[in-house]
Amino acid sequence: MEMSRFGLVLACSVLMVVMMMPSEVEAKRWTVGGNKGWTSNVNYTIWAQNVTFYKDDWLYIISALTSPPHISVFVYDRNQQNVLQVNKTDYESCNENNPIHSWTTGAGRDVVPLNVTKHYYFISGHGFCYGGMKLAVHVINPPPPPRAAPIKSDSAPSASFGLRSAMAFVAAWTCASQLF
Repeated sequence: MEMSRFGLVLACSVLMVVMMMPSEVEAKRWTVGGNKGWTSNVNYTIWAQNVTFYKDDWLYIISALTSPPHISVFVYDRNQQNVLQVNKTDYESCNENNPIHSWTTGAGRDVVPLNVTKHYYFISGHGFCYGGMKLAVHVINPPPPPRAAPIKSDSAPSASFGLRSAMAFVAAWTCASQLF
């Protein structure tokens, strides 16, 4: 009985500490083309201009015909389309003959990690590139985490800190009520 009480106190303490920690920046998962997916007759240049790609983000390419946009993989008809990473010259000319990497797997389900800060160029071969199935992405380092502002003695705590504190208090109250 005493050991289970200790375990509950420990679990509650860990929960409170985690709730008080500031949130971190997480990598994002981008569905190429948004709700239109990976298909012809979409201007991916315009789509990419509205997105900031950071190192460790992920690209998901889906076919607009086969899956809803929240699916987290490239899904397309591998017998007709593919995903090729190429250099800038081959991107501009839709040359599929010398890809840097083929992201096309046997199943036609692919995910591209953006784990290096650089320009990435993707095309779909078999003539689909000429119909607009190409994407250029510039990946940059994420911004540094926000610095904590100095706390002045006459200023109130931030709303975020207040919310985390309130949630930690509720967790502590709930845990304490379980103990007694």
